Amino acid sequence: MSTAQVSAPAAPGTRRAALAVAVLLGLALAVVIAVVTPWDLLPTPAGGRTPVDPSAAFTPAQIARAEDFAGALRPASLASLLLGLAVSAVFGLTRAGAATARAVARPLGGGWVWQVLLGTVAILAVGRLVTLPLAAYAEVVRHRYGLSTRGWGLWARDVATSTGIDAGLTALGLLALVALARRAPRTWWAWAGGAAAALVVVGSFLYPLLIEPAFNRFDPMPASPLRTELLALADRSGTPVQDVLVADASRRTTALNAYVSGFGSTRRIVVYDTVLDQLSDAEIESIAAHELGHVATDDVLTGTLIGALGAGAGVALLGWLLGAPPLLRRAGATGPGDGQVVGLLLLLLAVGTLVSTPVQNLVSRHIEARADLHALDLTDDPASFVAVQEALGVANLNDPDPPAVWQWVFGSHPTAAQRVAFAGDWVKDHGG
Repeated sequence: MSTAQVSAPAAPGTRRAALAVAVLLGLALAVVIAVVTPWDLLPTPAGGRTPVDPSAAFTPAQIARAEDFAGALRPASLASLLLGLAVSAVFGLTRAGAATARAVARPLGGGWVWQVLLGTVAILAVGRLVTLPLAAYAEVVRHRYGLSTRGWGLWARDVATSTGIDAGLTALGLLALVALARRAPRTWWAWAGGAAAALVVVGSFLYPLLIEPAFNRFDPMPASPLRTELLALADRSGTPVQDVLVADASRRTTALNAYVSGFGSTRRIVVYDTVLDQLSDAEIESIAAHELGHVATDDVLTGTLIGALGAGAGVALLGWLLGAPPLLRRAGATGPGDGQVVGLLLLLLAVGTLVSTPVQNLVSRHIEARADLHALDLTDDPASFVAVQEALGVANLNDPDPPAVWQWVFGSHPTAAQRVAFAGDWVKDHGG
């Protein structure tokens, strides 16, 4: 099969089929989100809901410090997002992407495989370099407020590692997609959609084993009453774990965090070493109970299902878009099987990620609230739960009252004030 044949734009019938599948999977995704998302967790208590009041959990000085930190960091984050999209648009909606793919592949013969692999890496590297000053400024802000403890050498290593992992995985994914488009010009999007959904599932299992160790060292927590209680807490939750690990997070940050990662025989509770230094055992148990709540309600599997459906719908939509001749001409590509299409692919992926972010975070906020409920029910210790939220808010400099639009788009968790109010509702529901 010739390059012209495999790179030709899709026929109208193929494009309509791709759009129909995208719509059907999108509807299925909406149904799954509507069914699995815990919209209502507690009945309205007598006397009404506890007011969400940041001043009830934080002092004026703490609120002012968190707001100043957010005010210094938020514009840089937004500028970095917009600048990254602008770079993607330049490479995706002009012939710059195609020219870059050809140029970097030329020393190796200029074949489509090298165009995809090296073109993807080159375009992502340019995008990272363009936004690097903003990332450096954000690190300066974190240092200024005492949130970051990284030296610039470690910061550079972290940036290089994350960029390398992202570029490598993205390049391999796009190589598989273009190869499918060359192999099956009419049905590539269906095969790629299934592969993308499977990749989401596999990635959720492999992430804690392959990616997390690239940034932190994990050591078993020494035998102690806390370790014993955390293991017992997991048993009471119905989600036994194999180990309790301590992450050397203090090399990078003063932030507080803990989580449960892995599946089955690899499941473990991970606690930042900063948590051990700053929180009481009861407060650490409250954090662990929240994380165990995600396991007890299969939140990872739920997120994987939503991600798989979203990936399938997104690739089907990609099949429809990449069949549009005007879009391909603007990008300097002849079809989805052309290695020079990488700039357009990266742009569409970036836009898709941005558009899906508010939906993902809407679901995430409700799932996090359900994990809060699990922590309160499991420990029966609302005082420690509230103390944890206050400590997390102060240590992590979380804005207790962010702008509503910002929270709606980018807020993956309820605010600390909302979580403290939720604990107040729980107390009322349990008789005060």
